[in-house]
Amino acid sequence: MKNTLTFIGLLFIGLSTVLGQTNSISGKVTSKGEALPFVNVYLTNTKIGTSTNEKGFFELKNIPNGNHTLVSSAIGFKPKSIKITLSGNQKLIKNFSLSDTNTLEEIVISGTLKPVSKSSSPVSVEVYSNTFFKKNPTPSIFESLQNVNGVRPQLNCNVCNTGDIHINGLEGPYTFVLIDGMPIVSGLSTVYGLTGIPQALIDRVEVVKGPASSLYGSEAVGGIINIITKKTSNAPALATDISSSSWGEVNTDIGMRYKASDQIQGLLGINYFNYQNRIDNNDDNFTDVTLQNRISLFNKLTIERKNNNVFTIAGRYVYEDRWGGELDWEKSYRGSDVKYGESIYTNRWETFGTYELPTVENINFQFSANGHFQDSFYGTDAYDAEQLIGFGQFTFNKQIKEKHDLLVGLAYRYTYYDDNTFATLDENGLTNKAAITHLPGIFVQDEIAFNTQNNLLLGARLDYNSIHGRIFSPRINYKWNSFDKSNILRVSIGNGFRVANVFTEDHAALTGAREVEFEGELQPETSWNMNFNYVKKIILENSFINLDASAFYTYFNNRILPDYETNSNKIIYANLKGFSISKGVSLNTDMTFTNGLSINFGATLMDVSLTENNLKTKQLLTESFSGVWSISYKTNTNFTIDYTGNIYGPMRLPLLGDNDPRAEYSPWFSIQNIQLTKKFSNSWEVYGGIKNLLNFTPAANSINNSQNPFDTGIDTEKNPELAFDPSYVYASNQGIRAFAGVRYTLF
Repeated sequence: MKNTLTFIGLLFIGLSTVLGQTNSISGKVTSKGEALPFVNVYLTNTKIGTSTNEKGFFELKNIPNGNHTLVSSAIGFKPKSIKITLSGNQKLIKNFSLSDTNTLEEIVISGTLKPVSKSSSPVSVEVYSNTFFKKNPTPSIFESLQNVNGVRPQLNCNVCNTGDIHINGLEGPYTFVLIDGMPIVSGLSTVYGLTGIPQALIDRVEVVKGPASSLYGSEAVGGIINIITKKTSNAPALATDISSSSWGEVNTDIGMRYKASDQIQGLLGINYFNYQNRIDNNDDNFTDVTLQNRISLFNKLTIERKNNNVFTIAGRYVYEDRWGGELDWEKSYRGSDVKYGESIYTNRWETFGTYELPTVENINFQFSANGHFQDSFYGTDAYDAEQLIGFGQFTFNKQIKEKHDLLVGLAYRYTYYDDNTFATLDENGLTNKAAITHLPGIFVQDEIAFNTQNNLLLGARLDYNSIHGRIFSPRINYKWNSFDKSNILRVSIGNGFRVANVFTEDHAALTGAREVEFEGELQPETSWNMNFNYVKKIILENSFINLDASAFYTYFNNRILPDYETNSNKIIYANLKGFSISKGVSLNTDMTFTNGLSINFGATLMDVSLTENNLKTKQLLTESFSGVWSISYKTNTNFTIDYTGNIYGPMRLPLLGDNDPRAEYSPWFSIQNIQLTKKFSNSWEVYGGIKNLLNFTPAANSINNSQNPFDTGIDTEKNPELAFDPSYVYASNQGIRAFAGVRYTLF
């Protein structure tokens, strides 16, 4: 009995000791004196945590004795931590005052033409850093975009391998490409402008999906890709990246910061790409990949002025010699029918800049000019073209009574285009007449902040095209966010327009045996777009999760598309006598873990259709499903493993007729890559891996009748299926290959 009582006593004492550890911590979280609701408060390395209530209060109970770290964190604020020691039955009060981190958040400019934090922008803007593109290094930013959800680099020709960028199923001419906010890549340069940009100087790429004609005018119907270069103030003193592949590709990228004077700092960039390996793995007697020799020079100057007013000016020059065709083609055959080859010489120059006027009000002048000169042969067909574009824009930005952020702009664009095709013939059809277009415009935008959670953006633009007359483009955007910015909802409605130039934008019109025909005078396209975007940010103890979901709907009138099906011997361009619809949903997910693992994946499901004479058809070369992913893991020994890839669903393809032996739809296909990077110091790193792990390539008969590229001895009028046709292309012919490179950075 005595022993039993002793045991019960000891048990009671033990339980009292354990139960007596009823430590608790309570407090309030504020920012600038205001209570912060829904803030995460937790103890590291435990499962004890909670969120503040609507008045900013929190309480943690049943905390064991010992040393702990108390953390308070919320989206849009700097996290804070406190070290505490508990010894039993303590009730501590700990308050937090969090600092706003909007200044540390990603700053974007593409959505509103003004610098604003990404979470505060009423327009959904996706941002991809230079680090993102290093996970799958490529010779050009054109190829790098293959890992961006809803964005697909599309090759337009199996021989010359020119291409453009599709956004949500809309072709390249609907995508407006800018460099530092300036319209550099358009018209004739649509299929070449994204090559030769020194990636060592790229800070980030901003992507806006949906029309932005109210700010940017024509061509911004499908979306915007804005390539932002590094600032001279924070760019590395020297950045080099040299790589090569087992196919024989050599790419050299050099960026250098320098000081020209006490007031002038500069960035110099050089990109050189060379590929001269004649490979024909599909045995069609044509080069699988176009041979290229390209050099690009880039220079950017920042001029220091009084009151820190901005003045930057930049320039780029690109020279490229590319050809594809029969394996034994030589330059001496250029323009002849001895051997078929597509040879393109490109000379291109660009200049652009920003000048902030020395006025009390915020007035900026932005300008750009570029010249594109092309000397090319597609078999025996010569295509010589010249394009000059000048652009200037004044913007006035003023905050009115705290709630209104007003932006007013005046813009003017001059386009000169001349070529040797019938597109530039005079009305008599006999003499050449260069096309000159004047496009003045005015736009206004008012961002209304009702409170910290609700914003309304109203915008409108009026342009006058010297050929087509007045064009009006309005838009409205609404944004709501939770107090801690962990939930963001955006809704947008906008109008877009586009004036097409067939030969400058679609090189399928130049290649192959088909005859090009225009049906009537092409009228500008118009469109209406609706977009819903929801962002959810989740902060956990050991991870950060970002969910970004969108739904889009675009309705087109007067859409201009190449008709490959009415006549097998022709490509007919005409305004659609009906309507076109692009609709779909997309999801992006980013997950970052404290153990060095990061996961990014995205998927887009869409339906792009054409309706004419009550007949609905799927748009050519447009997938219904696409997905991308990037999985990275960084070890404690400075090794990083990157596994990237994409997957595409079937696309309807252009056939020559019912008896065309090629498949009507492309198969499901996936391009996957793996890379290992070793960082030796802050300066040196080496990388290498395998591209196209699954060794996917299109069908060997993608180029129809490759044995008779000049249609020798074939009556294609009676048998159109026998015509030479390289426009049937949905993926690169480049198969599996190893690659390796080295980077050196000096800060």
